[in-house]
Amino acid sequence: MILVASHKEMELKECMNSMLKIEEIKELINLINDSNISDFVYENEGAKVEIKKNRPEVQAVAAVSAPAPVAQVQAIQPQAVQAAPEVKQTETAANENLHKITSPMVGTFYQSASPDNPAYVSVGDKVSKDTVVCIVEAMKLFNEITAEVEGEIVEILVKDGELVEYGEPLFLVKAL
Repeated sequence: MILVASHKEMELKECMNSMLKIEEIKELINLINDSNISDFVYENEGAKVEIKKNRPEVQAVAAVSAPAPVAQVQAIQPQAVQAAPEVKQTETAANENLHKITSPMVGTFYQSASPDNPAYVSVGDKVSKDTVVCIVEAMKLFNEITAEVEGEIVEILVKDGELVEYGEPLFLVKAL
């Protein structure tokens, strides 16, 4: 049996053999991400992989520049490292007697039941365990958040209408 391949097919096979495989590129991304290297470039026979590390995530770009019609290498989109939500640090947060009321879900924070109503609580208000302090809307469901502790509201950490993450502190309460 005799196999005959055209010149273009041979170029394609040679190019595919010289390119990095997706798993190899993913491994490179992980190695670069775990190292102190900020830029990495690999070129071999028309294939080029360039990786530049930004703060918490790594960007990767892969391209093939061959004269023959060759399948393009897809750019890999690494999963962004999820940074912990930023928590506003204040002087009062240093006090160990403060209780953080946190969001039990991802959603939108509201201080009142409607824009026309007054806020559930304000700084300086006394609250009990069952006092509703705000609403977090998630998927068109309005969930009332209670204080969970008896005390005084010391600080409101988020603004009305702001998106909040699971576990993000909403209020600081001085426990009684």
